[in-house]
Amino acid sequence: MGDTGEDYGNYSYEYYLDYGDMEELKVAHSQTAAMHVISVVIYIISFVLGLIGNGTVIWVTGFKSKKTVTSVWLLNLAIADFVFVLFLPFYIDYILRDFHWDFGVVMCKLNSFVSVMNMYASVLFLTVLSIDRYVSLVHMNWSQRYRTIEKAWVVSTCVWVSAAFMSCPALIFRDTMRVHNKVVCFNNFHTQSAHTAATRHIAIVAVRTTVGFLLPFTAICVTGILMTIKVKQSEGSVRWSSFSKTVTAVILAFFLCWAPFHTFSLMELSIHSTFYLHNTLKAGFPLVTSLGFFNSCINPLLYMLLGKKVRRILKHSCMNITKSSLRELSLSISATEMESVPGVQLESAREEPVASSAL
Repeated sequence: MGDTGEDYGNYSYEYYLDYGDMEELKVAHSQTAAMHVISVVIYIISFVLGLIGNGTVIWVTGFKSKKTVTSVWLLNLAIADFVFVLFLPFYIDYILRDFHWDFGVVMCKLNSFVSVMNMYASVLFLTVLSIDRYVSLVHMNWSQRYRTIEKAWVVSTCVWVSAAFMSCPALIFRDTMRVHNKVVCFNNFHTQSAHTAATRHIAIVAVRTTVGFLLPFTAICVTGILMTIKVKQSEGSVRWSSFSKTVTAVILAFFLCWAPFHTFSLMELSIHSTFYLHNTLKAGFPLVTSLGFFNSCINPLLYMLLGKKVRRILKHSCMNITKSSLRELSLSISATEMESVPGVQLESAREEPVASSAL
């Protein structure tokens, strides 16, 4: 494979997670530009909501609530999503600069590695959380014996290690290249063989689609349906209705956010043999990628902020902070007013020896 942007353009449509579109360095079509604007708006919304939502979850699960197995999953999920959204400004800058990467090759590798790792971690923790909820509800005797906080942290460590391992291709293949007076961050497969490059591309997409979507989505759906049936049978229609809505929201959010991205990733594989989908992929990839990123800002809303217990903790914590702030403000105002009244300092000075003698 040659070193020109046109060669890489045959299979490089994914701007953000793994691939950089070299064709985008040419004249952009109006519909493509519109898609980019929409994706930037989604990125900005995801960044703001993700920082606030995941930051709140980390604060609640890490400092304000009792440590449980579920809180371990939620804390790690929030950390993964929080780190995920922290790197969104780099993608926003990349799009606004018309896909010009201005942060160097090291940051190109690191940015992609961290983003992909936290994407995997976020999806895997969603899966672990769903399976754990099913086990704790359906297999209560087993979970009481083996479901411990220590083992939860061991599983969490395994998830992070697995996510880091599957993200290593970003460190290996990610590279920068100057094309048409712009620097792009893309996947350089370091080969002159188009067949080898296509094979590596297919392998990366296959692993990401299987581990990052198909297996997690299947696990979330199966455990969600089984839990809903169990709750309906044991707890009555009122609680089942509320529980069912939560499970349905989780499944729909996961599917709607990630299904378009993985669909486009599979469609992209056809580019090795035909240019039929070239313009569609070039215009749509930024949008579907931003939808996948959006899942990281709605996770805390679905798993934490909608729970009654968490809302109670948040309300109690916010009220304590408000009361503390008002108390400090009141004391500060009172002290200022007393200092401004003649004779107060004199009375205070007269009272000090009495207080000292009492001690």
